Amino acid sequence: MYIWRVNAGDSVRLDDFDPGYTGEQIDKQSAHEELKKLRKELSTLQEMLWAAHHQSVLLVLQGTDTSGKDGTIRHVLAHLNPQGCRVHSFTQPTQQELDHDFLWRVHQATPGKGSLDVFNRSHYEDVLVIRVNKLVPEKVWQNRYEAINNFEKLLTDNNTIILKFFLHISYEEQKQRLLARENDHEKAWKLSASDWKGRHSWPDYQQAYEDMLMRCSKPQAPWYIVPANHKWFRNLAIAHTLLETLRPYKQIWEQELRTRGQQELECLKKTPHV
Repeated sequence: MYIWRVNAGDSVRLDDFDPGYTGEQIDKQSAHEELKKLRKELSTLQEMLWAAHHQSVLLVLQGTDTSGKDGTIRHVLAHLNPQGCRVHSFTQPTQQELDHDFLWRVHQATPGKGSLDVFNRSHYEDVLVIRVNKLVPEKVWQNRYEAINNFEKLLTDNNTIILKFFLHISYEEQKQRLLARENDHEKAWKLSASDWKGRHSWPDYQQAYEDMLMRCSKPQAPWYIVPANHKWFRNLAIAHTLLETLRPYKQIWEQELRTRGQQELECLKKTPHV
């Protein structure tokens, strides 16, 4: 087992999941070697996804500050063709975005057919930061869970494959990562006073994450809890889960491309060569 999938109806307490878990008989070196193979396979599948042009893929990454969202993108998706992969980060909304419903800006960023896109933070900020910081009344954010589920069902009905990863790190691990940034001048640009301020609300965020996982993990758009204290294991776990999800489509894509190729060859036979 690499990762924990939350099934619809599951009760979730994050204290029951070890953020330092590293699997069975897996070490850092072998994980790096395995990740190289998985990235190569993912590159091949991405090309087929783009060429077949029937499905799209959306990866949602959520987690506390320093949990490794940027690192996941950099290491797991390193070999993808940028023509078929986009990354969207949802920060504080603009006034124009606030003038619309909370999903308006998100829907515009969803992947089109053939594309594999990543949400680095996402529409779930509207039941996390908004909730913890009390930016809207409780009645407002409570209604958003159902809106999110309906939104994601609309995407999956339109052949979007959705995988949602919650990067689970411990309170102590986050502290060590924040301190490491302070001591690394080359990464000082990542520092923000809000990172330390957010630690004061750690219990509130954990409760908000638990409710998010329980209320918005559906068969067509599941949440996965990723043990993320160890970056090397986090990367391997996400790559492994992503490929397990995409492999069943490979035969379908191959058949589609083979048929299309035969049709083009038949057309070429009827086309005079100058």
